[in-house]
Amino acid sequence: MKSPEFDYIKARSLEQALSLLASHGDEARILAGGQSLLAALNMRLSEPALLIDISGLNHLRGIQVTPTALRIGALTTHTDIENSAQVAQHAPLLKLAVPHIAHRAIRNAGTFGGSIANADPAAEWPCCLLALDGQVVAQSPRGERRIAALDFFTGLYTTELADDEVLTACELPLAQRDDWFGFQELARRHGDYAIAGLAMHLRFAGPVVQAAKLSWLGLASTPLRSRKTEQLLVGKPLDATTFEMVVASLREELDPLADLTNSGATKKHLATVLARRLLTQAQATRQSVAA
Repeated sequence: MKSPEFDYIKARSLEQALSLLASHGDEARILAGGQSLLAALNMRLSEPALLIDISGLNHLRGIQVTPTALRIGALTTHTDIENSAQVAQHAPLLKLAVPHIAHRAIRNAGTFGGSIANADPAAEWPCCLLALDGQVVAQSPRGERRIAALDFFTGLYTTELADDEVLTACELPLAQRDDWFGFQELARRHGDYAIAGLAMHLRFAGPVVQAAKLSWLGLASTPLRSRKTEQLLVGKPLDATTFEMVVASLREELDPLADLTNSGATKKHLATVLARRLLTQAQATRQSVAA
């Protein structure tokens, strides 16, 4: 299929892009890397009257370390993140997740901000943002605001962004010495949408878990945190008893949506497989550190 007709403007500044959004409202769409939007246009899943291309706004690219956060500009590509020493040091979860994103050509062109704003529940970056308790930085004619990841994803491909707002960056807390990160997903083939995926962030106090975040992709209409299971992990060592407790809790807490090829029961089972795998990895890492 071919996309419907639309007008196209390449923005010369963020102010121009914001002005165009304010005047066209829901009839306009922001174009960044285009890896999701252009496919949606061709399948007639999106039919905007105007595309506002912000790919030339180079100040929205790049990765910076501040005293409290790792700031990733909206136009930073997946490959930029993959190759960044700053990301490897301060947000290693992203380094673990990026090889799972589609294929090299898409990683070279697709952008971090575009993925977050698209809010695909099967995408890796929204899941990671939620696992890290990150923040979205949004700009509008009214000024800048920050939106917590827990509040940002509101439904299938929908977010808290207002019609006149542009996502300009995301900010992630800096990884601490006693943090452990893991990421895995299960797909039929590499590059396919995941049937289920898990981003795990554990913080340890000695041999026990001090804090836990389990963020899921592919199970619901948004990326999803299993908050009850997270609380059960706190204060526990990583041993066989804890693993069984986590699996039992997830079976009770998770209620995955079926898709065209997988039932909710299948996805729930795969979620417990992923949790057990990552907890086993975390256990092995902590044991090697203790030794």
